[in-house]
Amino acid sequence: MMTGMLWIPFTLAAAFTQALRNAQQKQLSREVNAIGVTLARFIWALPLAAIYLALLYAIAPAAIPQFSGRFIFDVSAAAVTQILATALMVLLFQRRSYTAGVGLAKSEALLAAMLGSMFFGALLGPVGWLGIAVGSVAVWLLKGRSKPGSLDLTTLLVGLGSGLCFALTTLWIRDACHQLDLPFMHTAAWALVWTISIQVALLTGWLVLRDRPTLLRLWQRPSLVFRISLSSSIASLCWFTAVNLEEVALVKTLGQIEVFFTLLLSQHWLKEQVSAREKLGLLLIVASAVLVVAPSLISR
Repeated sequence: MMTGMLWIPFTLAAAFTQALRNAQQKQLSREVNAIGVTLARFIWALPLAAIYLALLYAIAPAAIPQFSGRFIFDVSAAAVTQILATALMVLLFQRRSYTAGVGLAKSEALLAAMLGSMFFGALLGPVGWLGIAVGSVAVWLLKGRSKPGSLDLTTLLVGLGSGLCFALTTLWIRDACHQLDLPFMHTAAWALVWTISIQVALLTGWLVLRDRPTLLRLWQRPSLVFRISLSSSIASLCWFTAVNLEEVALVKTLGQIEVFFTLLLSQHWLKEQVSAREKLGLLLIVASAVLVVAPSLISR
C-alpha cells in the first residue's frame, strides 16, 4: 500500500477503538466523575506508549529528535485541549445517552476544517468540503430526536465545546508531528508519549491535591481502567499517525465512521434499537466517507 493511502486504515482503526473506549468510559462515568474518567483514559496509556516507542526504535532504528519550542508548545496545547474534550464528552454521557454524546462531540470534523483553513494553512477542495457538510448532517441525525426541552442550550454548548477541543487537539498534534524530521511512525509515537506524559502529570496532580477519593475509585476498578487506557492508547496512536499523513479535516470526516461503530455497540451492548432516522444517518456517513476518500484515491 502506498504511504499516501495509509491514513485510511489508520483512521478506520482509530474510529473503532475510540468507539470502544467511549463505551467503556460511559460505563465508568456511572461511578466516577468526569476528571477521574478522563484520567482513566491516560493512566495506563503512558507505559503502553513508552513500550511501543521502544519497540519501534528496536525494529526500525532512527535518530533521537531535537524537540523545538514549537513542538513542546504544540504537544502541551494538545494535551490540555484533549483533557477538556474528554471531560466534556463524559459530561455529555452523564446528561445524554452514549450515542447522543458521541454524536454531538463529532461536530469536530467541520470545526477542524474551519480552524485548519483559517489558522493552520490547510487547503480543502470542493469535494472535501461537501464531504464535511454531508458528514455534519449525518451527525445531527445520529444524535437522535430529542424530547421536548431535553436538548437544552447548555448540553448543546457542551457538545460543541467537546468537538472544538477535539478539533484543536488534532490540529496541534499534526503541527507537532511536522516539527520532527523522522519517519511518520516515529513522529506519531513521540507526540503520543509527550502528550500523554503531560496529561497524566496534570490530572494526577489535580486529583492528589483536590480529589483523592476519585483516585481510590479508579484503583478499585483496575480491569475497566486498564481496558479504557489500552483502547485509548491504540486510538490515539492511530489518530496521530493518520493526521501526520493527511489533513485533519479529511481524517476526522472519514473518522465519523466511528458513529457507525457507536451504534453497533449501543445496539448490541446496551440493547438499543436503531431508528429509521439513525439508518439515514448511517447512509450519509457512508456518503461522507466516499466523498472524502475518493479524491485521495483518484489522485494517488
